[in-house]
Amino acid sequence: MTVDLTIFTVRGDQLMVLLVERGLEPFLGRPALPGGYVQKDETLREGALRELGEEAGIDGGRLHLEQLGAYGDPRRDPRGRVVTVAYLALGPDLPDPVGGTDARRAYWASASQLANDGMDLAFDHPAILAEALEEVRRKLEYTAVATAFCPEPFTLSELRAVYEVIWGQQLDPSNFRRKVLNTAGFVQPTGEQRLPPTGRPAALYRRGNAWLLNPPLLRGTGYVT
Repeated sequence: MTVDLTIFTVRGDQLMVLLVERGLEPFLGRPALPGGYVQKDETLREGALRELGEEAGIDGGRLHLEQLGAYGDPRRDPRGRVVTVAYLALGPDLPDPVGGTDARRAYWASASQLANDGMDLAFDHPAILAEALEEVRRKLEYTAVATAFCPEPFTLSELRAVYEVIWGQQLDPSNFRRKVLNTAGFVQPTGEQRLPPTGRPAALYRRGNAWLLNPPLLRGTGYVT
């Protein structure tokens, strides 16, 4: 039993995913998602957090972490029958990773570029990453998970940028603002403002107490310009 992690963050107006360069066979030198075998005395979640720290030097306690799914194709690992549980992890502007254990190095890669280039990753990681990407896009429609990408406190413009980067669509600022503020529990005002270099002060918010958005904010609706 192994765990694999699809770890996303937004950096420089791009959705980035964490990859490692494998330092061992099989797939020596190939890019892969971080992960590894679960130890006999730990839960799946504990194993995922440990692998994240060992292979990339990132504290998983900062992340939104949830199971994505189980993958058990008998041909997915040339060493034998290995079932993996993939995790989806999201965080705000995460730091540069530091490779360790069986990873030669760890680095951030553009998720959209990987998708366009065919995602030449080890094992069945292209399929896992593709499903993780679509899951993140879907979750932005129905949940408040976009706030996991924003360091608190944040402005509504910063929250909108998360949607625009992950969906690859420009959103109408006024419609987006109205939608967010009219959705109970989506965000909570801090009562403070941030003064930008130019323009008017922007109100600051933190994540509210709601997880499900009702009604949802759907892709391809009137919120898109």
